[in-house]
This record gives sequence, structure tokens and C-alpha cells, in this order.
Amino acid sequence: MEENGTTEKEEIYANAVRAGKRTYFFDVRATRNNDYYLTITESKKRFNDDGSVSYQKHKIFLYKEDFEKFSNALGEAFRHIIDLNREKSEELESKLNGQFTDISFEDLGNDEEMSSKA
Repeated sequence: MEENGTTEKEEIYANAVRAGKRTYFFDVRATRNNDYYLTITESKKRFNDDGSVSYQKHKIFLYKEDFEKFSNALGEAFRHIIDLNREKSEELESKLNGQFTDISFEDLGNDEEMSSKA
């Protein structure tokens, strides 16, 4: 497709994920030879000093020969983050368990009775 003298790449698939102040765009496109590639774009809305809005964008191009390596590395990174969060949760839980003792409601009444008898 020609538009303004440039060849427009055909968009095969598009998906946008809103995440707070950022939006991530996942776009599958085709090269002239009908090889598919993925672009991942991070877009963050910025407010300029004059009140106007601009978007800061970062883009990654991922080609088919790297899909498996990228997918594996991303999966490993996610698993590592999950493990780290699990360790932090367990660490916090053990710290909290050490700060509190088990108290039964029956024991609460006994303290008052003992102090009044003394």
C-alpha cells in the first residue's frame, strides 16, 4: 500500500495493554518477503511545561529467528521474579511470626484475676 510515497507495512495483528501511565503495543507485521516480525512499543504520556501532551515511545523489533530465545528469556525472568517475591513473602512471614506469640482468650482473663488476688 502506498501512502505519501512510503510503503506502508501490512498490520497482521495488533494488541494494546494499558498498564497505569504506560501502554504497551504488540504489533505483528510482514516484511516485503512476507516474513513476520513483532514490534513491542512502550508509550508513556508526558505533560510538557506548557501543558501540552507528548508521548515518549520505546520500540523493540523482534524477528522470527529470535522468537524462541526471547520467549524463553522472558519466561525465565518472570519465573525469577515470582521466586524472589515468594522468598520475600516467606521472609516477611517468618519475621512476623517471630514478633507475635500465641495468646488464648482464657489467658487474658487470668492475668486480671491474678493481679487482683495479689
